[in-house]
Amino acid sequence: MSLLEVENLKVYYPIRGGILGQVHNYVKAVDGISFSIEDGKTLGLVGESGSGKSTTGKAVIGLAKITAGQIRYQGEDITNYVGKNRSPYRRGVQMIFQDAYSSLNPKKRVIDIVAEPIRNFEHLTSKQERKRVEELLDIVGLAPENVLKYPHEFSGGQRQRIGIARALALRPKLIIADEPVSALDLSVQAQVLNFMKDIQQHFNLAFLFISHDLGVVEHMCSDIAIMHKGRFVEVGSKNQIYHQPLHIYTKRLIAAIPNKNPSMREEMQRVRERVAMEYSLKRNQYYTKENRVYDLKKISDNHYVALP
Repeated sequence: MSLLEVENLKVYYPIRGGILGQVHNYVKAVDGISFSIEDGKTLGLVGESGSGKSTTGKAVIGLAKITAGQIRYQGEDITNYVGKNRSPYRRGVQMIFQDAYSSLNPKKRVIDIVAEPIRNFEHLTSKQERKRVEELLDIVGLAPENVLKYPHEFSGGQRQRIGIARALALRPKLIIADEPVSALDLSVQAQVLNFMKDIQQHFNLAFLFISHDLGVVEHMCSDIAIMHKGRFVEVGSKNQIYHQPLHIYTKRLIAAIPNKNPSMREEMQRVRERVAMEYSLKRNQYYTKENRVYDLKKISDNHYVALP
């Protein structure tokens, strides 16, 4: 049994117009996707801006209203309870946001920020609460005396660690990480990513790791889902996605990854030009007449591609 199972998830936003504000159409931000996440595993959700990946994460945690679909957590259907406060699901699933600074209340001290979920679910004395917060800060590599500081007194990497400490406060089983390092410098990105892998092993955490950076996803994830136009175009293991891409959109993303070896620069440029030409000539074969992504078809074990 999977820790989290999402089936045919849809998130539509109405387009209104006219004097009466009638609904004329819908923006299909997420248009019928299904996936599952096992205990201690990481599923990477990849796509360009506007593909629907962040909306997926917000829908799973209850920050975006679900139009249709089903969410099961530890085998129990919790679709109608996703956004309910103080439910076991809200305790077991937490989120790390892309912009650490905007996700932390600038008027609150670290102790109040990190302790907020604890106060919602547990009844601790002030002394017990401070001890718990200091333990959480120690886990994320911050000194206990930081509990009385404000968010603006920290660097970007440190603020993201505070966000991780808050996500760990209730000892969750799943963390949704929405572009957790995209706003950080490269050296700080590596520190935060390695730290996230360490806490995953230590606490047996599962991650839904959302990113547009395939290099970061390769480092973090064992399984990957490529998203475009609100749907999955390809799902498979890391090896299948990076070395055996079958969908034209996946090939474009893989070809766009920068190569660290300068001697490979010309060869990679030729690869990109070849993929761009293939995309131009064959794109219509991979999308319907309505420009919609086809349903996934099973190619091999754990490898699915959206094909006609």
